[in-house]
Amino acid sequence: MTRKPSAFPINADEEVRAEAMPAGSRTRTDEPRQRKPRAASVDLVAVAVPAEIDVFDEPDLVAAEPPPAAAPRKRSLLGRILVGAVGVLVSLAMGLWIDGLIRDLFARTPWLGWVAAAAAAIAVIALLVILGREFLAISRLAEVEKLQRRGLDAIARDDPKAARAVVEELSAFVASKPETAAGRRALAGLSGDIIDGGNLVRLAEVEILSLLDARAKVMILDAAKRVSLVTAVSPRALVDIAYVVFEAGRLIRRLSELYGGRPGTLGFFRLARGVLAHLAITGSIALGDSFVQQIVGHGLAARLSAKLGEGVVNGMMTARIGIAAMETARPLPFSALKRPGMGDFLSALTSFASRKDGGKDTNG
Repeated sequence: MTRKPSAFPINADEEVRAEAMPAGSRTRTDEPRQRKPRAASVDLVAVAVPAEIDVFDEPDLVAAEPPPAAAPRKRSLLGRILVGAVGVLVSLAMGLWIDGLIRDLFARTPWLGWVAAAAAAIAVIALLVILGREFLAISRLAEVEKLQRRGLDAIARDDPKAARAVVEELSAFVASKPETAAGRRALAGLSGDIIDGGNLVRLAEVEILSLLDARAKVMILDAAKRVSLVTAVSPRALVDIAYVVFEAGRLIRRLSELYGGRPGTLGFFRLARGVLAHLAITGSIALGDSFVQQIVGHGLAARLSAKLGEGVVNGMMTARIGIAAMETARPLPFSALKRPGMGDFLSALTSFASRKDGGKDTNG
């Protein structure tokens, strides 16, 4: 027996289709099937165990901005008392020795005593002048640290009054630099129109310090090139280390003088200590895997000889010290302007080493 043809809409649901079909043509598959309840074993349940170190939660150290340099730790009161007491004892001992020497010379020959007394007076006057210059240099370095802290505070609080005070101190601090004259004039004409404290400090950074930053980068690159060249031609590793230390010390002093610090002997040691403290904080980030990746990415292993490769590495270490010295000697922290990185010097230093290596191969 054949089923008569029947028509039903295409978009009808299953119930309409079932009603349209004859009862005899329905099968068990057309009826809705229901799953029987069943129990799941606890042993078969997958449990997600979190990893000890999640790479997605870890910060990207290569792209991360290095933390600011920590403020210098103040010496304890007992340490200052100890240093002061020892200094007084040494001064008394030197005074007694000079006094005894002058008395002995007077007893032997009066004119020798007068010569010794005059020499002692000249030495004391020269020592006082040197100490005065050293204290002035240390005070200027302390003023740089004070300007950095006040600049950060003015940007963080967006205080117009504090920002104007910072800008005035910055203009007075770099007044002896002719490179900042145009920026100081432009800033003096615009300072009254800016009401945001943070923007005023950033504008002062751009107008006053941009030219000094450009000169500082040139100094750092030149020092890195000199270290790279000396390392390539020096016969001993001790010579490399000695020249790197010498060039780094000269670079620190020149950068401080560029930004108006003018450090003396004692001030230089204080500045060098600040640079080393800055390197201790940011060196692990700046000289980590990214530094190795940049060197490998530029193909130094394939293009340069072993000595020139060592020269590039020493040059980059000198550049890193220069960047730390630049941040330490700079009157304002980097905010509006981009902080220089290792990649800013690696390309120029690599091309410089490649030209030297090519010239050596040609001559050979």
